[in-house]
Amino acid sequence: MPLHGGPLDGPVPIPDLLTKGLKTKASEPALVSLEAAWTWRELEEASNRLAGNLLALGLRHGDRVASLMPNRVHLLVHYLACMRAGLVATPLNYRCTAPEIDHALGVSEASILLAHGERTEDLAASKLARKLPLGQIIYGGGGGSERDFDALLANETPGIDLPNIDPKAPAVIFFTSGSTGAPKGVTHSFETLGWMLACYGAVFEFSAQDTFLTGSSLSHGGGFKMSFAALASGARVDVAEGRVGDQILPLLRKTRPTVVAMLPSALFALVRDHGATRDDFSSVRACESGGDKVSGELEQEFTKLTGLEIREGYGMTENGVAACNRISGLNKPGSVGIASPSFTLSLRDEGGAEVPTGQDGRLWFKSPCTAVGYWNKPEATKAAIKDGWFDSGDVLRADEDGYLWFFGRKKQIIVHDGSNISPQEVEDALLEHGAVEAVGVIGIHNLLHGENVRAYVTLKPGAERPTDQELIEFARTRIGYKAPEEIVALDEMPLNPTGKIDQAALKRMAADQAGAQIAG
Repeated sequence: MPLHGGPLDGPVPIPDLLTKGLKTKASEPALVSLEAAWTWRELEEASNRLAGNLLALGLRHGDRVASLMPNRVHLLVHYLACMRAGLVATPLNYRCTAPEIDHALGVSEASILLAHGERTEDLAASKLARKLPLGQIIYGGGGGSERDFDALLANETPGIDLPNIDPKAPAVIFFTSGSTGAPKGVTHSFETLGWMLACYGAVFEFSAQDTFLTGSSLSHGGGFKMSFAALASGARVDVAEGRVGDQILPLLRKTRPTVVAMLPSALFALVRDHGATRDDFSSVRACESGGDKVSGELEQEFTKLTGLEIREGYGMTENGVAACNRISGLNKPGSVGIASPSFTLSLRDEGGAEVPTGQDGRLWFKSPCTAVGYWNKPEATKAAIKDGWFDSGDVLRADEDGYLWFFGRKKQIIVHDGSNISPQEVEDALLEHGAVEAVGVIGIHNLLHGENVRAYVTLKPGAERPTDQELIEFARTRIGYKAPEEIVALDEMPLNPTGKIDQAALKRMAADQAGAQIAG
């Protein structure tokens, strides 16, 4: 039987996203970091000013505006400006290498790129970054003759009216890894984005009295959506900038947030910071962790330190938060919670039939939060969305109370520090090495990072054996942070009956090795 999360009143009206804060506390802080603070009025004026200046550059409604930025309060101002101007915000993972930048720019057909000045070397190595129709905007200097973000933010708008926004028009493209290895552009309209923000607001029970501390990347779907859901509710948003983990504890002490969200790896580092005390969390009413599985060890250590429970959820870039342990409801540690408002969830077998309670099934969603599709990929969109239902490809189980338990990813994506890594992309990089004949890549559970990337390799006959570190560095020059942490050389690669590399066999090898290490 499908699981229903109940209704929502309606989507957040994106053009009026700041209305609640502006009406009740216009002169109070809306956006805060350790280095800067913006009131609601200042945020409204700055985003409108930047929106007009972006249009003055020649951008038009529907143009894609890519960004390659670390966490900054200015990045949220930029996103707001894109929304006001009817432009399509297109965040890139800040750790993207030059080839990955080219892929994202090529898929989105971006007109312009906002980038931090410290990435100029990678931009110079990019084939497309210097050929964009409207060039680049540089934040933080280092751009030479390129446009300066601070000037666009400060200069008065040259008499350009902001457009009326069509709810069906595209608002944002998030890039995510797919099972084929090539990241696809998940496209949300202003309407589906509005529904997602309304859903996040309901799940986290945001109010104008809250302060939300985001400890995850604003270029990823979770950090983006939760931050704007808080602002839409009239809540203040605190941003951990730069090296995010280094700023969480100082922000907890300085700004006293009420709701905190971060990746399990960052939360683990915070809990094990010897300077953290229970008093540092005394203002916090709820802590959410997602993007990867929360381990039992983290649950126990966090509760012992803070007196709070971690509330897990389940979501995807395509849908937002589909399930969550509600703030005011029962929290089942280890579970990803119950269906979120506006969601209908269905667990099905491979034939498409509903599975009974307590049995594993593939999760399908139906919700107005669902993305309109993948940018310029109609076939991929058609395969994922059928009659309004979205196929997650993930295996979960529901208990008698309707709480969901996550059991694995059909798509075999590896989640390392909250970032999705496609095994095929790692395999392709290693196969470029002249000595490598075959590669199989799997994720290995890691307490701190969620999963580490392990590559099993076989070598070509007669080839000189490269060291493990040489292979890791070889991959790192091609795919950056996605490179494997471990290399295991095999005499023969296990194959399944169809002749493909047997991922299940590799996972069994890994389990056997882990068991032998424990026994030893």
